[in-house]
Amino acid sequence: MEAGASNHCQPRFRILDDAQIKRIHAAVLEILDEVGVRVNHPQALDLLSNGGARVMDGGLVQFPSALVEDAIASAPSHLVIFNRNKVPVMDLGDRRTYFGTGTDLPKTVDLETREIRDTRADDIVTSTIISDALPHIDFIGSYGLPMDVPAGLHYIRCFQLEAANSIKPIFFTAGSVEDLAVIWEMACAIAGGPEALSAQPFLISYNEPTSPLTHSKEALGKLMFCAQNQIPVNYAPALLAGTTGPVTMAGALVVAVAEALSGLVIHQLTRKGAPISTGVAATTMDMLEATVSYTSPEFRLTHSACADLFHHYGLPVWGTAGCSDSQYPDLQTGAEYGFTLLNAALDGANLIHDCGYLGQGFVASPELIILADETIAMVKRYMRGFDIDSEHLALDVIRQVGPGGNFMQQKHTLDFFKQEHWQPGIFNRKNLPNWIKDGQKKTDDKLLEKAREILATHQPEALAADIKKELDRIWEDAQRKTRQ
Repeated sequence: MEAGASNHCQPRFRILDDAQIKRIHAAVLEILDEVGVRVNHPQALDLLSNGGARVMDGGLVQFPSALVEDAIASAPSHLVIFNRNKVPVMDLGDRRTYFGTGTDLPKTVDLETREIRDTRADDIVTSTIISDALPHIDFIGSYGLPMDVPAGLHYIRCFQLEAANSIKPIFFTAGSVEDLAVIWEMACAIAGGPEALSAQPFLISYNEPTSPLTHSKEALGKLMFCAQNQIPVNYAPALLAGTTGPVTMAGALVVAVAEALSGLVIHQLTRKGAPISTGVAATTMDMLEATVSYTSPEFRLTHSACADLFHHYGLPVWGTAGCSDSQYPDLQTGAEYGFTLLNAALDGANLIHDCGYLGQGFVASPELIILADETIAMVKRYMRGFDIDSEHLALDVIRQVGPGGNFMQQKHTLDFFKQEHWQPGIFNRKNLPNWIKDGQKKTDDKLLEKAREILATHQPEALAADIKKELDRIWEDAQRKTRQ
């Protein structure tokens, strides 16, 4: 081996070279400087005006390049996220990848009847318990939008149920600043106060602007609240190429990144150094079906390019994977889960949500969280690569066994097979006779069995009684205010 060569082989992937990154970034800066974005929030407009942006009539704001570069420089290069027990479990940054469930699905595939029905509050509990039990689901998304909870209280109730049924970090949404303030109050009660929460955050707020090139009053209110209170926030555009953005991938990427970086400027002007992750979803509208594709190859291309850009900026980057355009768990689901999860890992996206998604982001399927977990385990083994030092090259063992020999009984095999070879927990590797003998179980049947087994046997770590009582009080207050 050449001097200085690495003994470790690992998959490496990027779609943009350095010159292409500079060209796209220059185009983004040009749009922000010459076209600008619309900002529908008076306090944000004051911040931008005082910070050096050009604020014009109607809330149109143009951003000098230096202002954008300053925000990129001041934002943290990585975010450490804790679990409910104040243990650091995610270090968002570089190419470290973490996977979790998604948010806000109004429909659910029922585990028992298999019908697609409205999502209920008990589905939030189900998905949270399943996610809590799975080793490769790193964080809990708010998952569903429970239709049996009064409007205006969905997000608060989701957070309360997730916090009560898992110690893992929570990736949550809020419908308004008022919702966000209640969720923050709950989180402070769990953490032991605002200072303890900002020091060891176990939650990330999900928020997004409105494409093209618009920041709503509600989105900015939540973004600025998070900055003021040191709540980690993910602010990521969701653009549709051909409708809310240019039809070309490069053009869509420019608009979406301009939205993300202009939001970053507002966030950092609110509180320099406040914790934020960002990125973009620039996917396509299917012009024949008039639907949004969560798994199109074009979306994965812009996902990869976005990761390259934000790695260049040195900022934590959000991503999506473990989702399908299929309306029901089927072969298409498996193909799209595998495609998206491997792609996101190769991209080196940090905060990867959407595991358990179906139906272009409208349908939840609890057992598919288990499918995602199994696929992530396989992907992680692939991403780990392999070693080529003298011990792993195994020349001495090869010499000892020689032509026509057998490696099964070698100590070297016993020492290394468990760490070298990944073993599935759900996927089948039985041969045909053994598969028949074992009952001819299909993978989708095993996923359902596993989901039901987890719900019957897994006991998440409970909240302390006094904290649970305080969360109940906050929830009751929120309901009372909504009825007034």
